[in-house]
Amino acid sequence: MLDAARGDSNAQIARRRGLTVDTVRPWRGRYADDGLAGLKDRQRSGRPARFSPVQVAEVKALACQLPAETGVPLSRWSCPDLAGEAVNRGLCTTISASTIRRILATDAIKPWQHQSWIFLRDPDFATKATRILDLYARSWDGQPLGEDEDVISADEKTNIQAYPGSGGGRP
Repeated sequence: MLDAARGDSNAQIARRRGLTVDTVRPWRGRYADDGLAGLKDRQRSGRPARFSPVQVAEVKALACQLPAETGVPLSRWSCPDLAGEAVNRGLCTTISASTIRRILATDAIKPWQHQSWIFLRDPDFATKATRILDLYARSWDGQPLGEDEDVISADEKTNIQAYPGSGGGRP
């Protein structure tokens, strides 16, 4: 919308943002029709999500650890192993291997083909992730955000990672 406010065409916005014109056009239309309210998520059809964003993030974090680091006597995770471990850890009461596979596929996580992407797990991961994921779900400190309150993520940029101690940029 900021690009549109500067007078950029749909084609210019699409090129700059790596989108198609068919993606840009409806969002500009929604904003033109309803202002900021037009950019909010609309009601979706279908069954509600069975797992919370925090549970999904916990499963992904678990998959990013080597089993040996968690005390599990395996060399690599499989989806059935991850499903069992998620239940054992109390992340959920039940989850299937195929659901694990779908969750991991959204970020192309393949622990059975690990190379150098395995990271150490922050012991406060759930606490830190919950605050961010709650904001995405329009909630703060357990209270829903008001109609006049919006969440804007200004630091989410693809391929840019803030490193500790480096002032926020690349080392």
